[in-house]
Amino acid sequence: MGLELVSLFNALPGACAQGLVWGIMAIGVYITYKILDLADLTVDGTMCTGGAVCIAMMMTGHSVGFSMFCAFLAGVLAGLATGLLHTAMGIPAILAGILTQLSLYSVNLRILGGKANQAISLDKYDLLVSLRWIRDVPFYKNTIFVVAVAIILLVAVLYWFFGTELGCSIRATGSNQNMSRAQGINTDLTKILGLMLSNGIVALSSAFLAQYNGFVDINMGRGAIVVGLAAVIIGEVVFGRIHGNFAFRLASVAAGAIIYYLVMQIVMWLGLLSTNDNKLLSAIIVAVFLAIPYLKGKYFTRVKKGGAGNA
Repeated sequence: MGLELVSLFNALPGACAQGLVWGIMAIGVYITYKILDLADLTVDGTMCTGGAVCIAMMMTGHSVGFSMFCAFLAGVLAGLATGLLHTAMGIPAILAGILTQLSLYSVNLRILGGKANQAISLDKYDLLVSLRWIRDVPFYKNTIFVVAVAIILLVAVLYWFFGTELGCSIRATGSNQNMSRAQGINTDLTKILGLMLSNGIVALSSAFLAQYNGFVDINMGRGAIVVGLAAVIIGEVVFGRIHGNFAFRLASVAAGAIIYYLVMQIVMWLGLLSTNDNKLLSAIIVAVFLAIPYLKGKYFTRVKKGGAGNA
């Protein structure tokens, strides 16, 4: 039992690092799911596109910074495609996302040169993060530190952006589309911009993940939307009672992704499920955290005595 506990504690930093990487992706999902109030399934394709572009650019001699910027732009273009399908062609957002996601499978194969996966060596290329940089490295090279700093910068930029007139227009569109349109806001444009920003952030997370794993796989993004939604929901359930500003809500989403991967690691350590049951476990975790607010309100909320007459 002692050795098993040691193995669990040794695995937790890796789960935390992976949670941080997926936390960036979850922030992208938060923009469409909570701010725009759109169900965007493009992310399952974009979660591979960003990594594929980043690895392909680095293997052709470009720096890691420029490669990650190109990955972000690739995600922006994917979001633009979904936005145009939804707004210009009148296709429901969920179907537009599915169409773009389906198209990205072929695009990703082309980016990878027809290969289903592509590895990149830490010894040959100057990577920003790696699963080998969790322990026994200077703190400034530690993957957890690097990704945490990236999340802080991302939250700061998004906090500033959504405080601008354009950012407030995107938030208003998600809150009440008809009222926003009545106020002169071009809701089609704000939807497109929101989808572009969301998928750009997801692709950026994919670039981090490809470097962290040391490879990119064509199926890397399969089920990514479930992880993103899980992180958003867990963040709301765990930190929802804390009254924080917009930046705090974004940070709580990233924290939700960390909690998600820690729970996954603990369940695997307990031996309740095998690694083949990852998707089933993901669905169970999402279902549990979705049900908590409902069950709490139905069975654990006390009715105030005296009614309205004593108010």
